[in-house]
Order: sequence, then structure tokens, then C-alpha cells
Amino acid sequence: MRGLYLVTDRDCCAGRPLADVVAQAVQGGVACVQLREKHLATRPFVELARALKALLAPAGVPLIINDRLDVALAAQSDGVHVGQEDMPCAVVRQFLGPRAIIGLSVETWEDVERARELDVDYLGVSPVFDTPTKTDTKAAWGLDGIRRIRARVPQPLVAIGGLNKGNVADAVRAGADGIAVVSAICGSADPGAAARELDGLIQAALRERR
Repeated sequence: MRGLYLVTDRDCCAGRPLADVVAQAVQGGVACVQLREKHLATRPFVELARALKALLAPAGVPLIINDRLDVALAAQSDGVHVGQEDMPCAVVRQFLGPRAIIGLSVETWEDVERARELDVDYLGVSPVFDTPTKTDTKAAWGLDGIRRIRARVPQPLVAIGGLNKGNVADAVRAGADGIAVVSAICGSADPGAAARELDGLIQAALRERR
């Protein structure tokens, strides 16, 4: 899981259709999209997921559903991202199969230690910095936290929380393989341009690590 990872938030989109924001972001270089809907009822959630899947599939961009295994199955998404209190990763794998992308948030060092042996495709390091879009998490990891986790686990790391054009390169240099953003794209007046700038910074930092 490398590059720019968009986590959606319709409340940040200033009334614009989410599909339009996502389409522009993909044109700008987003490599993965996570559909995050904490309060949407199941049927409209599935309809939205199916619409985004149809939008993303031709571009080869995977759609990940946040938390909801049922929605992922109904929409035939590419995977699921779960937190520590959600469906266990082993159960998600049983339902989605070996080819699905499964991501797991790690918020404490105990989470990191348990994750070392889990069959997950990436770990979401959450939050790297304090952010208003993630209010139910533990203390921020900071860049040193990314370095510690990178040295301990085999899975790719996706950093999320308070990341923007001013610090994404630092997070990659610290060991993040992917950078997940919410408001930096969804809240931008030009999501495509915002994605293009962020992706350029991320790719340059990844090249430095080779």
C-alpha cells in the first residue's frame, strides 16, 4: 500500500457530490480510496459504495470500506479497513478471501505487537498528529512513532492524522509507505490539484528511500 490514500468525508466536501471529489482526486494521483461513513444507513451506504466502485474500477484504484464488512460484501469492494474494536481481521479474511485488502488501525504499542502476526495487508498508524477528523483515538504517534513501528513490523504502513503538504514527506521519510488524508483533499477547493501536489511530495520522498 504505497502512495496517496484518500479517506472520504462528505461533510468536508462543501456540498459537492462525493463522486465528483473522488474522481478529481484520482485524476490527481490518489492510489486508494477508503469510503468512511459513520452515520449513513446501510442501504444508502451500499449504493454509494457501488457507485464509487464503478467509478474507481476502470482506473484500477481499489475501494476500501471503513469498518463495514457487510457493505464491502454487498458492493464487492476491494477490501475493508478495521479498527481495534471492529470485526477481527481473521473473520474479515474468512469472508473476503485471500485477495482482499485488509487494513488495521494501530493506536497503541500493544496494538502494534499484536498486529505483527496478523494477516493484514497494511497497518494504519493513527493518528500521526492530532486532527479534528479523528476524535476517538489515543495519543498521537508523531514521526518517532512511525520510525518505531517501521522497525518492528513487516507490514506496509499507512500514516493518517493531521497530514498535509507541509509534513507528508517527513512521514514518508520516517517509514510510512502510504499517506492517508481526509480534509487535505475533501476540503480543498480543487481536489485534483491538492492530490497532485500531495502525491508529488510523497513520490519524491519514496524515491529518496530507495
